[in-house]
Amino acid sequence: MNYLFTSLVLFFTFISCQKKQIEKQAKSDDTIILKYISDHNLSANKSESGLYYIIDSVGNGIFPKQASQVRTEYKGYLIDETVFDQSDSIGVIFSLQNVIKGWSEGIRYFSEGGSGKLFIPSALAYGSKGTTGIPGNSVLIFDVKLLDVY
Repeated sequence: MNYLFTSLVLFFTFISCQKKQIEKQAKSDDTIILKYISDHNLSANKSESGLYYIIDSVGNGIFPKQASQVRTEYKGYLIDETVFDQSDSIGVIFSLQNVIKGWSEGIRYFSEGGSGKLFIPSALAYGSKGTTGIPGNSVLIFDVKLLDVY
């Protein structure tokens, strides 16, 4: 009985610490994004998830759905403007079910022909682990143009 109680206390302590770390990172990401937006004299909208976005042109075509395939021209960079990925002008086709949460949510603010910027907090990107060329807990910025929705 003592072992079970101790295990439960340790489990809930771990969960509580993990939740505090996630909240701390979310606040840090928000501060970083807001500073970038301010430093570059931009005006952005914020979604409930913490994603910031700028719509330069909403477009004049079909809006993608959660399961849509899209063709997009994009440039992805870190907050220090180091480019980590970029398409050519023809764009890249992918399913919104196979991308980071920030892309899946953010691209749906545009219709075909639309363009703008996405500011993706780390929790909606690669989290604390990162990926090749992107350190853990990185805010990502994407210049996007939605070319087609399939």
